[in-house]
Amino acid sequence: MRRILFVDDEQMVLDGLKRMLRSLRHEWQMDFVLNGSAALEAMESEPYDVIVADMKMPGMDGITFFAQVRKESPDSVCVILSGQAELESAIAAVNEGNIFRFLTKPCPTELLLKTLVAALEQHRLIVAEQELLEKTLSGAIKVLTEILSLVNPEAFSRASRVQKYAEEIAEDLGMSDRWQLRLAAMLSQIGCITLPPDTLAKLDAGQELSEKERQLFVSHPKIAGKLLSNIPRLETVAAMVRDQMNQVDPSTLPADPQQCNSEVLGAQILRAAIEFDRLLTQGISRPKALEQLKQPSKEVPPMILKALRNLRVARTKMASRTVKMSELKISMVLDEDITAKTGARIAPKGQEVTNTVLARLRNFAEGVGIVEPFRVLMPLSAPHPRNRKVHS
Repeated sequence: MRRILFVDDEQMVLDGLKRMLRSLRHEWQMDFVLNGSAALEAMESEPYDVIVADMKMPGMDGITFFAQVRKESPDSVCVILSGQAELESAIAAVNEGNIFRFLTKPCPTELLLKTLVAALEQHRLIVAEQELLEKTLSGAIKVLTEILSLVNPEAFSRASRVQKYAEEIAEDLGMSDRWQLRLAAMLSQIGCITLPPDTLAKLDAGQELSEKERQLFVSHPKIAGKLLSNIPRLETVAAMVRDQMNQVDPSTLPADPQQCNSEVLGAQILRAAIEFDRLLTQGISRPKALEQLKQPSKEVPPMILKALRNLRVARTKMASRTVKMSELKISMVLDEDITAKTGARIAPKGQEVTNTVLARLRNFAEGVGIVEPFRVLMPLSAPHPRNRKVHS
């Protein structure tokens, strides 16, 4: 059901609106509140499609209210319903709060209904465009990352782990537009296709890189950022990927994550997640890894470090199981290198099994053959594939 919120400090005005819209109460969920603070509280549980508010209210005026709505519920369509005397402040609200329509009191029922219908349609279009954009970009990026899984399996495995860490951190911080960070995490290692596999292997093993190798490695985010900047609507994602190695002074970041620049915060989350993953990959325990991230050379902003401590995905207990190729399932993680019977390595330890990886391994198994059984990691609570009951 479509949701509309009306905000006015005069109960008589709200009562009049209720009477005018009585016939639509079964089609729209309509809530009525007396001030901006109550409206913001009502928005916490679920966003409203349309918000209609007065300009002149005690405690929080319309300009302040609509500016706050824009931050907390950017997809809500805002309508001003105010007196002619507040025209100047209404214009200011239009400029600062992204107002869809301005109606004056008293407003004819026909005009109010027409405006509400138009506002609801505007909201539908906004949401539809966002969903299309997210699905289109996510689909295209999934193709890119699947290609990465074939060209550079180690980099793909790292990106998969980093994505899980980054998503949890962003959720913990209450970051808005988390889909952009999700895409940035998926693409954070795309520049690694330019690096020799030995360089990444040395890095994962904690071995010192030569100066030439180090220069190659530190260049990969900028290469990826430049590639991604050519894709429309991915400017923020490209900036996050490009700046994933940039260290910032934590004291320069606002204490409230909501006040942080999304590109800067996203890049810092990526930097922390990637470094955390690298330390765990080297066999360093979780507590020691978190301690290392406090060091000046790796200093992670306190709010991100706190979110890292709360990670659930890193606490998941995994068990190593031996399986045959026919038992391999999507989402399992390889616990050893998979080799063809010719001796060639076709998938590295740590690789998460995706549709593409599974198809590639099956092709090898049916062709030259692969060495099996092999070890995989599964959640401790998951039953062994051989023990699962098959229902006819």
